[in-house]
Amino acid sequence: HLILNGRVYDYAELMADSAPHEALDLSENAAATLRFCRQWLSGQDAFVVNTSGSTGAPKPITLRRQQMETSARATGQALGLQAGQRALICLPTRYIAGRMMLVRGFVLGLHMTVVEPSSNPLAELPAAAQFDFTALVPLQLQTILDASPAYGAILDRMQAILIGGGPVSVALHQQLQRIHAPIYHTYGMTETVTHIALRRLNGLPAADAFTPLPGVKLGLDERGCLTICGPVTLHETVVTNDHVALDADGSFVWLGRLDNVINSGGVKVQVEKVENALAQVLLARGDVDLAQRRFFVGALPDERLGQMVVVIMEGAPLGEPIEDALKAAL
Repeated sequence: HLILNGRVYDYAELMADSAPHEALDLSENAAATLRFCRQWLSGQDAFVVNTSGSTGAPKPITLRRQQMETSARATGQALGLQAGQRALICLPTRYIAGRMMLVRGFVLGLHMTVVEPSSNPLAELPAAAQFDFTALVPLQLQTILDASPAYGAILDRMQAILIGGGPVSVALHQQLQRIHAPIYHTYGMTETVTHIALRRLNGLPAADAFTPLPGVKLGLDERGCLTICGPVTLHETVVTNDHVALDADGSFVWLGRLDNVINSGGVKVQVEKVENALAQVLLARGDVDLAQRRFFVGALPDERLGQMVVVIMEGAPLGEPIEDALKAAL
């Protein structure tokens, strides 16, 4: 079954005509949820979704039912999900990440609870809420961890938590070590029907490398960027702009986006690598406010170097000792 806005729908109700649903004055997310559920349960084979621009300019593409089912089964196999378990769906269902949570529910036989997307989707749930599986973006997980410990208890009762849609900061990575439930960082894109690889972020099995899902074949192009092929791509090769270190066993470490490389005096500087090094220094100072300062690395024109690497950070000047520590880390 599916629970939406506190109402329990069985599959027969989900297949009902849209008119009664429209009379309920549903939110955009609730309406999108019911609409997709009807399309899926009616056997619709093709779904048009918009890409995020990971492999080029954003554009609409068509995903086949077979691809989506294959992806859902691979996730279920990787996480050990079983029919009858409970999934919390708190991502917008008009986008591929939220839609694929619904597909996983249907394909794997999960009981699904859909809540309105928000920065803290657990806020409206009872403290005793029980779920086995969910997917979050980093902002949601950060908000949950910064709020009441009761929310952490809800997470701890889960079997698997996916986090995707953006990078996991050094500070967030450290915070989530207090969560006992397995948390996995996802790697993927719309063209690969969401994630094709997972990386455990917490606990003893935590790793720096992503492990591909069953059936996924990875490679490198001439630029050193990841290529992806498998049933989820209908065996067509998807070429990414992600610079990775690929191991012989198929696992890989994500190094950064190729379009985030700064050429400074002939030295190619990967922005993400610099940002990670700086974040480690700020975190090590033991100052919570300092560790949570937002910053980014960019480039300015320079007559001698061509491009000069610069760091833009919010807040008051850091002071010479911290600036020296940051420079030393580079």
